[in-house]
Amino acid sequence: MNIGGSICRLRALEPRDLDAMYEWENDTEAWRASGTAAPFSRHVLSRLIDEQRFDIYATRQLRLAIEPVAPIGPDSADRRGTAVGAVDLFEFDPQNLRAGVGIIVASPCRRRGFAADALAAAERYARETLHLHQLWCSVAADNAASLRLFEKAGYLHCGRRRDWLLAADGQRIDEILFQKILGE
Repeated sequence: MNIGGSICRLRALEPRDLDAMYEWENDTEAWRASGTAAPFSRHVLSRLIDEQRFDIYATRQLRLAIEPVAPIGPDSADRRGTAVGAVDLFEFDPQNLRAGVGIIVASPCRRRGFAADALAAAERYARETLHLHQLWCSVAADNAASLRLFEKAGYLHCGRRRDWLLAADGQRIDEILFQKILGE
């Protein structure tokens, strides 16, 4: 599968992505965004990669690796083929033609446009291949980067869950709900 953007492409997960996924999924700073409360083992992540061979209609979810189309820095001889993040389509609902969308980009690769480019590619895939009507997402109210990403991509604020998330310091954080009608 080759779902292209201008600076990255989305591709199926490969066994070579295991180390990168292990790093992303066990980054405690990203846990609140993903609802994670415990580390992931390599075995569990290996099974997740293996399960991606099944159709989204069977599993109701799909993770696609974000891969740069060109080298991303002088310190890396050639990062093509190396995932810098992932896009998840989850809670896929083929009856109502919608899915949730989530995105993660490894911290050294943030602020380079990968998230916006990958999100646009995922939207095209959702609209043109899966024939979805809409995508939705939930973002912590204090996650300025993600709020900016989805707002700039045309997602509309459609709700707010007050005191929905509990931060590590005990503070309660609101969760902002967004949706985008594809094709508008």
